[in-house]
Amino acid sequence: MSSPAVPSVLFVCVHNAGRSQMAAAFLTRLGGDGVQVRSAGSAPADAVNPAVVEAMKETGIDISAETPKVLTADAVQSSDVVITMGCGDACPYFPGKRYLDWTLDDPAGQGVQAVRPIRDEIERRVRGLLAELGIEVTS
Repeated sequence: MSSPAVPSVLFVCVHNAGRSQMAAAFLTRLGGDGVQVRSAGSAPADAVNPAVVEAMKETGIDISAETPKVLTADAVQSSDVVITMGCGDACPYFPGKRYLDWTLDDPAGQGVQAVRPIRDEIERRVRGLLAELGIEVTS
């Protein structure tokens, strides 16, 4: 028998510069090879939020080289789980996909102190998602 396919998770927020970048970074770090990770935005920013980069550095994760990506229908179609973070109606819907909506404060325009609790909540939810998917945390 072949081994089951690795689940694919897509994180979506408006600018793909904060919440979805943090979630993707945590899932990549904690899920390792057990999960495929993507992130995108319905209206991507030019760069990742510097306060988000700084807050993630405090956890030992460097996302300074990441760039916001535009949300495509292909990205949604090729994902098993789609997690939206305040992108509203801009997210395409496809039957048969699992959709979760994580209501989180938007770190846009906020300093690193305001980003830390958002970051910590995202990490908590990512750990919960890994448990739901039956993927062992790698670190």
